[in-house]
Amino acid sequence: MEANASVDMFSKVLENQLLQTTKLVEEHLDSEIQKLDQMDEDELERLKEKRLEALRKAQQQKQEWLSKGHGEYREIPSERDFFQEVKESKKVVCHFYRDSTFRCKILDRHLAILSKKHLETKFLKLNVEKAPFLCERLRIKVIPTLALVKDGKTQDFVVGFSDLGNTDDFTTETLEWRLGCSDILNYRRNLEQTSQSWKRKLFEERNMIQTLMMIRNQF
Repeated sequence: MEANASVDMFSKVLENQLLQTTKLVEEHLDSEIQKLDQMDEDELERLKEKRLEALRKAQQQKQEWLSKGHGEYREIPSERDFFQEVKESKKVVCHFYRDSTFRCKILDRHLAILSKKHLETKFLKLNVEKAPFLCERLRIKVIPTLALVKDGKTQDFVVGFSDLGNTDDFTTETLEWRLGCSDILNYRRNLEQTSQSWKRKLFEERNMIQTLMMIRNQF
């Protein structure tokens, strides 16, 4: 009885949050449509030009990133290349790896995916055996380590898998979230992902309540 009541409560909370979010989205759309209806032809033309200019700038920015090596996950041969690469780009993720370390290969797979998704960030890898001075300067002791560099300065590190659940089976989104926490890439969860997260929490909470009720009934 108590378990059902708790599940109903969490279901209502989830439903209310989704309804509130939907209402806000609808109100925003209604407001935008109303603004468009009130515009004359000159205002609509100015809005069109403004959006076209934004698209042109976005395309120029994309081409600039690509020209600097963004959009791919690649290895750099030396420490000297590291300093040149971070000087050219605002946001850089550099994977300090060793060939014999299995977990480095796991990171390689996820970083290759993220490099194509997040053009705003440059993704590199550097063999620690070729970078003794840099490893000492950055105090890199654990392999793998990700150095997160912003505006030419190392802002943060992801050391091993401790921030990724301490498991080899973490998802690409988990790594994406961790990098987003350091503002080294643009990470935004959409409404559907948030909804799915709430459903998982609800399911886990329901199972926990049912288990506790079963244990209590045994005494």
